[in-house]
Amino acid sequence: MIKMYKTDLETNKTQETQEFEKGNWINMIAPTEEEIKKICKKLKIQEDFIRYSLDYEEKARIDIEEDDNTVLFIVDVPVIEKENNEQVYSTMPLGMIVVRDEYFITVSLKSNRVISELEKSKNIISYKKSRMILQVFYKNAELYLKQLKKINKETEVAENVLKTSLKNKELLKMLSLEKSLVYFTTSLKSNEAVMEKTLRGKIIKLYDEDEDILEDAIIENKQAIEMSKIYSDILNGTMDAYASIISNNLNGVMKFLTSITIILAIPTMIASYWGMNVEVPMQFANTQWAFWFVVSISVILGIIAMLWLKKKDMLD
Repeated sequence: MIKMYKTDLETNKTQETQEFEKGNWINMIAPTEEEIKKICKKLKIQEDFIRYSLDYEEKARIDIEEDDNTVLFIVDVPVIEKENNEQVYSTMPLGMIVVRDEYFITVSLKSNRVISELEKSKNIISYKKSRMILQVFYKNAELYLKQLKKINKETEVAENVLKTSLKNKELLKMLSLEKSLVYFTTSLKSNEAVMEKTLRGKIIKLYDEDEDILEDAIIENKQAIEMSKIYSDILNGTMDAYASIISNNLNGVMKFLTSITIILAIPTMIASYWGMNVEVPMQFANTQWAFWFVVSISVILGIIAMLWLKKKDMLD
């Protein structure tokens, strides 16, 4: 899907357009082969820059093509995916291409909140390409902070459930959140490197106001990195604690079952000895109290064994 936007120079209002004009913002979401070839032919750029942005494993970086004066910025943006009917937090690459100071292109595998909010924003000016890149940086850092707060809330909910019942579903949820925090931390660090390079390297023209926006974006990104590390450490500690609790509970169950087995083995052992071909006095063998005598001995020995195991804390 391709959408083009242009800001009117007189009114500064940005509207969708169908005409290829200098100063356009071209937004490409999951473009087809035909759409990729069409854009590259029309703008006279290489297809590689667009295809890089569509590689799910592509890392955040800056690439400059001096032959056609094109600059590619790739940052990782947070997304929410569906996996086994569960929400999973992950990241994906978002490409931004500045074409000869004429066009600004954004490329992504699927729709995301960063671009959606940019489309709805009234502050975008399509011909100010540097400003748009910095706005993406800032909105992306803000979105990471929001998603991290959601992850923290979901972690707290899972912990509250685990306090009353150790369910596999909640443990798997916490494991998934832990994995998401690893993705977020890695992506945020890569994004930080891209922003720092943009601030230092003079890759794009920056005015004083632009530098302020970029510095704010870097601060927000650093805050997101710290939050991600803190939440990750807390989650790791919580997972280790619950792993110890589960192991301790399992040991307690095994200890209890072993004690019960010992107690039940006593009557079985006595009955087995009695049932053997053992010579028994005739007076005792023929009496009607013989059976109850054996049962009484079994019960008494069982009670003694139970009291001894209780004293040894084997039945708690």
